Amino acid sequence: MDNLSDLRRLGLFDARVPRYTSYPPATAFNPQTGAQFQTNCLKALDPAKPVSVYIHIPFCERLCWFCACRTQGTSTLKPVVNYLASVKAELALLRDTLPAGVQMGQLHWGGGTPTILPPDLIKELADAIKAVIPPAPDFSFSVEIDPTLVDAAKIDMLAQVGMTRASIGIQDFAPQVQDAIGRQQSFAATKACVTMLRDAGITSLNADLVYGLPHQTPAKFADTIAKVRVLNPDRIALFGYAHVPTFSKRQKLIPEAALPDEEARYALARQAALAFTGTGYQPIGIDHFAKPGDSLTRARDTGHLRRNFQGYTDDTCQTLIGIGASSISQFAEGYVQNASATAAYMDRIGAGTLAGHRGYTLTADDRLRGDVINMLMCDFAIDTDALASRHPDANSLNAIHDAISAEFGDMFRRTANGLKITKAGRPLTRIIAQRYDAFSDIAAQYSQAS
Repeated sequence: MDNLSDLRRLGLFDARVPRYTSYPPATAFNPQTGAQFQTNCLKALDPAKPVSVYIHIPFCERLCWFCACRTQGTSTLKPVVNYLASVKAELALLRDTLPAGVQMGQLHWGGGTPTILPPDLIKELADAIKAVIPPAPDFSFSVEIDPTLVDAAKIDMLAQVGMTRASIGIQDFAPQVQDAIGRQQSFAATKACVTMLRDAGITSLNADLVYGLPHQTPAKFADTIAKVRVLNPDRIALFGYAHVPTFSKRQKLIPEAALPDEEARYALARQAALAFTGTGYQPIGIDHFAKPGDSLTRARDTGHLRRNFQGYTDDTCQTLIGIGASSISQFAEGYVQNASATAAYMDRIGAGTLAGHRGYTLTADDRLRGDVINMLMCDFAIDTDALASRHPDANSLNAIHDAISAEFGDMFRRTANGLKITKAGRPLTRIIAQRYDAFSDIAAQYSQAS
């Protein structure tokens, strides 16, 4: 495999590093930044600038063993209905806190399994959100879809309340892999879901795949990739499985001996990337692919691609308001996360206060380093001229630039207006980004860099 020895020498197969969906990573959040900070940031918003809204639905009818998200299983709708009452109460608190006139540019429902909601609750939740933060003229609305827990009635209602993009979790179609991760999902059921979405007028479809799962092999993954191409999604997210059983207890059910090693993981990721780019998809950052006309591709080409807690995005909103248990809000001033446990979140909302329980207040140095890391993750380059125009202290990173150039050699080159990760060095992007991370000494279990 090309430049494998260089990647091995530079630590790709040994490193565990943040995914950098925020800077600093959530591991740096602290309890001193909580509900009061959240309130102050919300009150300070400019009504002329639309915001993004994220709603977390932390319930699943089945708990996939590979998943490390904040979720809980349920066999009835009762806890879901009770939780939605708290979400509506949180929305009421937001209504009383936000400046008049704030509009919503993007809305995202994630989980958990948002499609655990029946049609009447889908409409009830959508109406409650829009009553507090009405949609802006160019509003978009994405929902995470479980093909095994959706039907035409749910999809029709989602379309009726404004869904414009569906994100389908696939992971892998190989039965042996599915059995090992506790997620049985046939290609037929997934294809039927895609057909229902297209028939309902949903014009943007995202498919999520995971490499590094137990029992994955090149042959099995090739079959999954071929099936995904039949589904013809507009975007593909290709995530590396993060095995962190000390954090996510359900992952103890994963047979560790069946997991591919670091170099085998990399080979699977490379296999998928070559397959997708070979059939017309454009590479977006380190782990996404999109059709040439997709808005994510346009954002990459125009320099507007960004990272947030959903991964790569073309979202131009500078503020993200997280609603529900464990949701994270992003403000110009910093970050704040709602109480993670569902019961703790509902208790805080029930007491009449916002649910923020930890966060981080950004400094000028944080903004500079975050800008650099976003450039690397999105553009594989650092534009030092742009940095200097936005940050008076941009030169404070010169010593890091020099050190990384010396460490990575031909993988990280000087250019006329900055520095650039070469194509051969792109697998090292997260490792290079970590060199700019002032919090890299925090003891945390991050995912594999490969």
